[in-house]
Parts: sequence; C-alpha cells; structure tokens
Amino acid sequence: MILDRFKSSDKFLITGGAGFIGSNLADFLLQHGFEVKVLDDYSNGRHENIKDLKSKYEFEFIEGDIRDLETCKAAVKGVDYVLHQAAWGSVPRSIRMPLVYDEVNIHGTLNMLEAAKDAGVKKFVYASSSSVYGDEPTLPKVEGREGKPLSPYAITKKVNELYAKNYFELYGLETVGLRYFNVFGRRQDPHSTYAAVIPIFIRDLLKDQAPNINGDGSQTRDFTYIDNVIEANLLACLAGTEASGEAFNIAYGKKITLNELYEIICKLLDKEIKPNYREPREGDIPHSLADISKTKKLLGYDPKIDVFEGLERTMAWYVENLGAK
Repeated sequence: MILDRFKSSDKFLITGGAGFIGSNLADFLLQHGFEVKVLDDYSNGRHENIKDLKSKYEFEFIEGDIRDLETCKAAVKGVDYVLHQAAWGSVPRSIRMPLVYDEVNIHGTLNMLEAAKDAGVKKFVYASSSSVYGDEPTLPKVEGREGKPLSPYAITKKVNELYAKNYFELYGLETVGLRYFNVFGRRQDPHSTYAAVIPIFIRDLLKDQAPNINGDGSQTRDFTYIDNVIEANLLACLAGTEASGEAFNIAYGKKITLNELYEIICKLLDKEIKPNYREPREGDIPHSLADISKTKKLLGYDPKIDVFEGLERTMAWYVENLGAK
C-alpha cells in the first residue's frame, strides 16, 4: 500500500483544504492517522467540508490567504509534505477577473514555494491543469507539447509550472506538478455559478430540470475520479528526484463526449430529460484526452476507477447529500 511508504510521523499541509480536492485529500490522510494541517480562506472552499472533517478528526485548521507570505510561512512550519491545491478555478471567471487570478494563483503559489523552500519541506506537490495545453490540437495530450494558453486561468497554471521548475533547479526544492484533467467525485460543489459539468447534470436532473450543455455536446473530456487523484498526490510525494521540477498528466486516459456522459447519468438516475444546448464558452478546449505514460513511468500512477464506476460512487454520494429520494 502507498501509505506504508510514509513514516507515521510525516506531517502534511493541504492548502485549499476546504475545497473539493483538498478536503478529500485531508479526509483520506486523517482517516489513516497522519497529522494534517489545512489552510483555506473560504474564497472557494466550503465551510461544510471543514465542519464534516472536524466532526470526525482532530487537525489544525488555519483560516488564511496564500497571498500573505507570513501566513504561508506559519502554515509550512514543521511540515514534511505540501499538497498545494489552493487556487481560483474556472476559465470563464478568469476571463472576467484576470487580476484576481494573477494575485491568487501566481503570487499565492510563489509565496507557498518560498515558504516551503525556507522550511525545508521534503516535497511540494501542486495542482496544475490540463488547460496549459491551450490551442495544441493533438490528441492525446503529451507533456512537453503545449500550445498557446486560451485563458488567464491557463496562463496562471503555466506560470506556476515554470516557477516550480525554477525553484527545483535554483534552490533544490523538490516540486511535482499535477495537471488535473476533469476531476469529479464526492464533495464537488453543485451549487456554484462555476460548478463543473458532472455535479451540474446531477443537481438539475435530481430536480427534474433540464441541464445546460455548452456547445453541441460533441466535446470530449478525460474524466478522472477523485480517488485516482488522491493516489496521484501521494505517489508524487514519494517520487524520486527524476520527477522533481516536472509536471504530469493526471487523468484516466480515456475520453468521453458530454452527450455520452449525460446519457450515462440519466440512465443511473432513471431520468429522460433532454438537455438545453447553448453557445460554446469562450476559452474552453473542445477536446481533451491525456497520455498518462510519463505519469505511470515516473510516479507509478495506475488509476483504478474508471468513469463508470466513479459515476456510480459519485451518484450515491449526491443522492444522499442533496436530500433526494
């Protein structure tokens, strides 16, 4: 088991730990007895995620902003591994608010890198994004073959990768970037204006409402269940020096159209509702599929849960937690 390769005394800091991915990482590590710190300012994280964790475990929660260097320095004190998930997501929102994205995603990550360097952490694992591939049309997406970023959000993630590589090469801070493709699963917020497509589909269908699909639904995505992402973060912590300064695709490695995805969710929920098709969103990439061979080779990543099993697990969680019958 992956966890057997850590020391029982190892301590983790999870930034953005009240968010979707961050709270799942915290839950998993706390469940297995590790000491965890969580840093979040609730700008994107949810109070109920932390309330849920606090009801089950004891851990240190720091309410703070990664844009403040002193907060970052205090958070990394005594930490072995940093799992940096804190960021502002959403391509459309970044187009509306580029200055905020620069401040949080770039300057905030730089603060965390600096704090981690000074604290001498063993590994700095950070969330990047498949959006860095931009207008590069080739499928599958392969690390080292990126195009022009299509949004401020994508630019921030690309700059994060450059800084992380630089911090390894200049200062010896071992950094590993994880280019998340479309992650889904329990705790993903279905109520946000910028909610991801799977929780939106589930939310609306549970209300017997027709969800919106941007474009004609022929767009393809490589959907990745949250448990695969948790495994990737832990493997990145344990990776050898040859992985440091690098960025890796984190996906399942298979594509599905939004129309196919919608049909599966309708079937699982026993619904027959036609979606509303709208104009494509500005900055969206039409097709996405990851080559995960580099991730398998250097991290030992081998995703176990495909989109179908992941949807069944996700559906059960939403049906229970959204109060549906």
